[in-house]
Amino acid sequence: MKNKLNLVSSMLAVVALSSALHAFEPKKPVCLAPAKPGGGFDLTCRLVTNSIMEAKLIDKPMIVNFMPGGVGAVAYNHVIGVRSSDPEIMVAASAGSALNIAQGKFGDHDESAVRWLAGLGTDYGAVIVRADAKWNTLQELLVDLKANPKGFALGSGGSIGSQDWFKAALIAKAAGINPKDMKYVAFEGGGEALTALLGGHIQIYPGDIAEFSGQFDSGKYKVLAVLSDERLPGKFKDIPTAKEQGSDVVWNIWRGFYLAPNITDEQYNYWVETINKLVNTEAFVKERELRGLFPFTKVGKDFDVFVKSEVEKFKIMAQDAGLTKW
Repeated sequence: MKNKLNLVSSMLAVVALSSALHAFEPKKPVCLAPAKPGGGFDLTCRLVTNSIMEAKLIDKPMIVNFMPGGVGAVAYNHVIGVRSSDPEIMVAASAGSALNIAQGKFGDHDESAVRWLAGLGTDYGAVIVRADAKWNTLQELLVDLKANPKGFALGSGGSIGSQDWFKAALIAKAAGINPKDMKYVAFEGGGEALTALLGGHIQIYPGDIAEFSGQFDSGKYKVLAVLSDERLPGKFKDIPTAKEQGSDVVWNIWRGFYLAPNITDEQYNYWVETINKLVNTEAFVKERELRGLFPFTKVGKDFDVFVKSEVEKFKIMAQDAGLTKW
């Protein structure tokens, strides 16, 4: 009888331990894209929602919901203020989110107001001109830009203070020009900026290389530099970086996710472990390539430290440009 009781107790202990280890599993997982359908945040959510189901890492389908407003500010404040303890929701973020936080555009909440989950892909800036432009290297362009700052228009899909504006500002700074003095034209998006470049309305387009990928073989443009630490693989392998041409200009557009601030460590760790499994699956690699993103993986604490360092970097840049309220 005693042995039977011991056996039952042991079985109950195993069941209890198993339940504790698997106490949280999402029942209605949601990826929140803080923009309208079809944009970069939608892409970021699909990167996970599609691959996580194909890899069979969660039992319930993860849906994508949309919450546009304030380039991410509405969603950030919603998760902090309304869904602060909700472990079912992950929110798409990007380098632009960190830039907006650095400029105080997310209200009173700083980068420590949420739990940063993972960065799962990146794009890189690029300096693009027309195929018939006289410049064949970035340095040739910078010499002319320095000699005549107002003589050449830089244009891209973003207003002053945006990621695209900062890429233009970094190029101007590399030429020894105060970014406030550059001739910058804002467009609604990269496609409109490329059309303006082709039409001669601007002469320099500081765009994103993955976004430009579809036009790469058109013969209408040439890429003078990619704003990455090292040369990129595949069809971009022959494009020199700005760094190897003497200009320390790097701009990566990482894409990632954050979670609600008041979820438990157990719930946070569940998602960290799930994402760590996901990034090693064929389903995820295929989805990342399909979305035109380059490898970039930081999960859990590594990503948290990275994002906070990004915000500090952007604060300095924004202060130098006179764009921050902090």
